[in-house]
Amino acid sequence: MTQTFDLVVIGGGPGGYVAAIRAAQLGMKVACVEREHLGGICLNWGCIPTKALLRSAEVYHLAKNAADFGLKIDKVEYDLDAIVKRSRGVANQMNGGIKMLLKKNKVTHVEGEAKVAKGGKVLVTAKDGKISELTAKNTIIATGARARELPHLKADGKLVWTYKHALTPDVMPKRLLVIGSGAIGIEFASFFNEFGSDVTVVEMMDRVLPVEDADISKFAQKSFKKQGMTIKTEASVTALKKNKDSVTCTVERKGKTEEITVDRVILAIGIAGNVEGLGLEDVGVKVDRGHIVADEWGFTGVPGLWAIGDVTGPPWLAHKASHEGSIAVERIAGLPDLHPIDKGNIPGCTYCRPQVASVGMTEAKAIEAGFEVRVGNFPFFGNGKAVALGEAEGLVKTVFDKKTGELLGAHMVGAEVTEMIQGYAIGRTLETTETELMHTVFPHPTLSEMMHESVLDAFDKAIHI
Repeated sequence: MTQTFDLVVIGGGPGGYVAAIRAAQLGMKVACVEREHLGGICLNWGCIPTKALLRSAEVYHLAKNAADFGLKIDKVEYDLDAIVKRSRGVANQMNGGIKMLLKKNKVTHVEGEAKVAKGGKVLVTAKDGKISELTAKNTIIATGARARELPHLKADGKLVWTYKHALTPDVMPKRLLVIGSGAIGIEFASFFNEFGSDVTVVEMMDRVLPVEDADISKFAQKSFKKQGMTIKTEASVTALKKNKDSVTCTVERKGKTEEITVDRVILAIGIAGNVEGLGLEDVGVKVDRGHIVADEWGFTGVPGLWAIGDVTGPPWLAHKASHEGSIAVERIAGLPDLHPIDKGNIPGCTYCRPQVASVGMTEAKAIEAGFEVRVGNFPFFGNGKAVALGEAEGLVKTVFDKKTGELLGAHMVGAEVTEMIQGYAIGRTLETTETELMHTVFPHPTLSEMMHESVLDAFDKAIHI
């Protein structure tokens, strides 16, 4: 039997379910097809459960250092099973919330594997093998992405993990090797290091968190080393030899080779779009290097077919996918005065300890783009709230166009910077200059005062440093 809709969304992650709900708000009859779990990777196996794990690590860290706050805790222990159980409980709770939102907005939830076909058709294969046919004038592909593997670096779920395996560890490894120091790799390195694992991070680039501003990367790397991590930059893992309950890793660095034996390995070497099995080649949708090609509105160039989120390429961020979902739907609906997403205004966050957050251009990128820059820096130890919290380790950096005063970029490392970065993101969206930021009154005592001081420092007006 064929069911007819105004819009079919393939994928129920943060891009897909937001697109479906926004379309329903605009009066469309909508179906959302999801093969696994509503909420996608982010909610079930990414953003949310990892933050639950990292919260446990944060509490554990505070408990171990309770004496610094005048508190006595005789013995601090952790229960790995309970930590994982809490994380999975948080994910399940949020998954149920998405089901409720779809039902509330009268979105038809279809379970199964979708494939697009000509004539506006979407064929859905259920778990029992039955195939149903959906038709719609428009279809949005929001199938997300997965962890990338290389021929010589493949996960088995036991000794070699992807992020999914690392979210439900059966043991706390005494020795752990993390391949890749992007957000995913560093967050897991931070989690396992906090609970006592001897963590080694291998990164091909010359610094950890290579997409971040160089000063922030340098600061974070120094902190990670201080916490006991071993960082090997400009290095690559060329082979993994699996033993009975360990892995011997061959690491090449600056022309030299060494072998490191660890209990577990985490692969965090990139992302590949979920483009297989969708029938894209049959309908003429272009795929480039594992990602669907789409314009700034999400249009693929094939009438009626749109794509959003991780399946279309970087930045692979849930909030980018959600925003793209709304934009694509509003474009389909023909709403006036729409603006495509400006990727330069998308903030990025990494929830390691210390946290890292940024928006806009790094200092190096700004100079490369031809700007003459003014740069401001303010350290956490100059902020009363940070010192009172026992979080005096950190840095706020701002980059301005010297000629116009435009805020080109903002970069932070330290406690709660993932919450503070939104202030700069709003500033970027509003095309603010240093004048508006200087005239803004920041509340005291707050960590946000450092944002103000960093701006002042860029123009030689900082007060507390």
